[in-house]
Amino acid sequence: MQFCRLVKSTFLASLSVLPPPPVAAFSTSAARPRAFPALRSSHSLSPKSVFGVTKHDRRETWCPLSIRGGGAVFSSSLSPSSLAMSTATEESVAPKEILRTSYRPLPYRVENVEMNFDIREGETIVESTLTVVGGVDGGGNNDLLLDGESDALTLLSISLNSKPLSSSEYKLTPDGLVIPSSLLPPIGSKQQATIVTKVKICPEENTQLSGLYKSGTMYCTQCEAMGFRRITYYPDRPDNMAVFSSVRIEASKKDYPVLLGNGNRIEDGSIGDDRHYAIWSDPYPKPSYLFCIVAGNLSSISSSYTTKPSGRKVHLEIFSEPENVSKLQHAMDSLIKSMKWDEDTFGLEYDLEMYNIVAVNDFNMGAMENKGLNVFNTAYVLADPKSATDTDYERIESVIGHEYFHNWTGNRVTCRDWFQLTLKEGLTVYRDQEFSADMMQSASVKRIEDVSALRARQFAEDAGPMSHPIRPESYISMDNFYTATVYSKGAEVVRMYRTLLGKEGFRKGMDLYFKRHDGNAVTCDDFLAAMADANGVDLSQFSRWYSTSGTPTVTYDSKYEGESKTFYLTFSQESNNPDPLHIPVSVGLLDKVSGEEVSPTQVLNLKEKVQTFQFTGLDGDVVPSVLRGFSAPVKLVRSTKGSVGDASADEEKNWAFLAARDTDGFNRWEAGQKLMTSLIFQTMRQEESLRTLEYVFEAFGRTLGMDSVDYSIQAYALSLPPESTLAEELDVVDPVALHAARGNVKKTIARKFYSEIRAKYDELTVAMQSINTSDIQLDAVSIGQRRLRNVLLDYLCCIKDTCEEREVASKLAFSQFQAANGMTDKYSALSCLVSMDGEQDVVSRREGALQKFYDDAAGDPLVLNKWFSAQALADLPDVLDRVKTLVDHPDFTLSNPNRCRSLVSAFSMNAAHFHAQDGEGYRFLARMVAEVDKLNPQMSSRMGGGLIQWRRYGKERGALMKGELEKLSKLKPISNDLFEVVSRGLK
Repeated sequence: MQFCRLVKSTFLASLSVLPPPPVAAFSTSAARPRAFPALRSSHSLSPKSVFGVTKHDRRETWCPLSIRGGGAVFSSSLSPSSLAMSTATEESVAPKEILRTSYRPLPYRVENVEMNFDIREGETIVESTLTVVGGVDGGGNNDLLLDGESDALTLLSISLNSKPLSSSEYKLTPDGLVIPSSLLPPIGSKQQATIVTKVKICPEENTQLSGLYKSGTMYCTQCEAMGFRRITYYPDRPDNMAVFSSVRIEASKKDYPVLLGNGNRIEDGSIGDDRHYAIWSDPYPKPSYLFCIVAGNLSSISSSYTTKPSGRKVHLEIFSEPENVSKLQHAMDSLIKSMKWDEDTFGLEYDLEMYNIVAVNDFNMGAMENKGLNVFNTAYVLADPKSATDTDYERIESVIGHEYFHNWTGNRVTCRDWFQLTLKEGLTVYRDQEFSADMMQSASVKRIEDVSALRARQFAEDAGPMSHPIRPESYISMDNFYTATVYSKGAEVVRMYRTLLGKEGFRKGMDLYFKRHDGNAVTCDDFLAAMADANGVDLSQFSRWYSTSGTPTVTYDSKYEGESKTFYLTFSQESNNPDPLHIPVSVGLLDKVSGEEVSPTQVLNLKEKVQTFQFTGLDGDVVPSVLRGFSAPVKLVRSTKGSVGDASADEEKNWAFLAARDTDGFNRWEAGQKLMTSLIFQTMRQEESLRTLEYVFEAFGRTLGMDSVDYSIQAYALSLPPESTLAEELDVVDPVALHAARGNVKKTIARKFYSEIRAKYDELTVAMQSINTSDIQLDAVSIGQRRLRNVLLDYLCCIKDTCEEREVASKLAFSQFQAANGMTDKYSALSCLVSMDGEQDVVSRREGALQKFYDDAAGDPLVLNKWFSAQALADLPDVLDRVKTLVDHPDFTLSNPNRCRSLVSAFSMNAAHFHAQDGEGYRFLARMVAEVDKLNPQMSSRMGGGLIQWRRYGKERGALMKGELEKLSKLKPISNDLFEVVSRGLK
């Protein structure tokens, strides 16, 4: 599954992460929700109406994600509608913390499942036939627990071996249904039992978007992590892998002509004049989180792929709402590339006759790898030049690949329990990163992008109260641990295997992993053992990465002894683990005089707290290029480093040297970023160094004058470090001062090189206009040209101190906006315009561009999200008032995750304004979180994360942020998801 923070882009989104415009345009997707009433949030809502609690108030006594937080039986006097909408935990029943060490194997497991869905407006009847066999006697209670959430399921009947069970023969709890072991075959016997349940659910009222719910004109499911228990009673945990041999779906033929399920379609037909059915069968055992059905009025495109070497012809089909079918071709192309790449790189073929993808408007995450039936957030499927930026196209290709690669790393081999989530997600993120690098044909560009995102999101997570190892030790709500740590840092841990073992050794480890564990649910330790055994190496010390939270720091120092011609490189490491980690440090050496590489990249195994490495036979002193390719997820510092931004003269000289001469693309970029960072922090302390400024000017001028077609590298090298990355270097963050300092450095550079920047901008404009086609080209050169041109536009538009400068800047941006024939250039120009203010003509251009952008969208949710985000990210003194006004816009709703992220979450990333001294940004976010928690706990908990790092923002800001967290902690009701985040934040 691809997580979505702002963009499972997030965002996962990360991944989801909002890229700083205009280098990479932000994009999430949303739709006007049809299945859910728009909850009109109001920024004028009094604090009392959101947070106020009288002595008569009480928390409702049930829990929507009950296995993650306990709960008591819900009052039977409440209506089914209120059951579906509530998200409460009982004040007297503390949410339950689940521990990794508490894992016990199942005493009984389901080995085969048959299901029947009778979908009708207002209610769906689900009948499930479970074939149960004995599992493992783990000691203690061996009764069979079938997970099920009492707010979502109404039990209509239950039978065991064809005999109906009376209410005295089983027990219903808020968490599920318990059948005594005395009614079941003895554990260890080969006997089977058949359990048949019939339940009623109401997908139309399911605003949590977990389980079966309705989105627009379709019904769809999302079962990871614990959504299947909102569909039927079942052992809803990943170590129960069962064959879903028959899943029958019945619905209205007119309203829902497309009926899809996992695996292969084995039968379909009509029932009278107005209804029809389809039966799907998946021959491969899978956990319930991979279950999926879709019923909708959908259109599609199709293709085929013949696998190698077996020659299986696979039918490929991608579905969307009819109006979006013209935006599916890029996704199809990406899928075919993914299938071929996995065969070529890992020897992994697809294993079914069909592969279907469905684009869904209302979706909490980025995408979901359900076996043979992927469900995607529309933001990661739909693309055409009018609605998608280059970043959108690249992200779609990456996420399509990610979900396809899960077929082996996640589906065929899955995780034993949710604490092992990084086993499938970290590994698959690494695989999709390598895929994208190969498609881009530039490993350095991809590495820069991935490390930038890691530092901006995951390093901050490591430094906050939600810090956890890539394999967490406990959780209250598992949904809170679909994190940048599990995904992105998990991918870095997998990458370290590749660094330590080499390409061939890593492939041998992967082959052994599949050979041993195909069809099983396993652990991170099993993966490590396969890597170690395949290569005959001891990785026991490396295993500490799985249990160590926080970002390790590696400090280094060096000296050269001319007499012995020896260079000494000494490292020390610090982490939250009392024992040293095994850290691969890739190092190269460059001659200090000639700049030539005298020692190519080699991997040093840092395994001690302090360790010195010697390089002999060197005729002269050298400059070390350390941590090439970012070979480990650590913070690297020189031992001579003083306060933040206080780099020594020698250190800055080395950075300037590496920025000009390093043969490693990533480290060459990194050296330039360090120089810029040093200058920004000096500016923030009002201690600017002319030496540092000259180094920055030298590096910037040299990069700007490069004669190369690697435009993306050039664009990234010219870009200042984002504020989110800079903040991670500070113990106490003043976002306003940091924003001002970075802005001043940008203006200083722009003024120094204004004529050269403008000349390069015009040169690129002419080159792009000379292409004899109106179609947007998506090759690396064309994408790089647009990326570089928009970086230059951003520099040119930051010069706006006088009315004459504002006139020039706004005219330039508006000219690009009007001339743009694709979304990349159009959105980048808009991102510049929205931060311009002053004279009437300037304001007229800004407002005219916003209105034109909105009108051109013509209701397209993908484009409208960009419209909301651009305004939320604007650098205007009244931006929060503008955001509050947009909350009441008829196209805004809190019930659609993409739309909510595009405005509210985007504003929370506009650091200088979100963290304004008066605290109004915090109060606004807290009010939005409280309202969203009534609808969608997964969303509210992610949004609430914007307040939990209050300790890093100084005494006054910290007190205001903490105050809003305390108000949220007193919400009645409050979901387990939000409760966990808030309570951790207040510890």
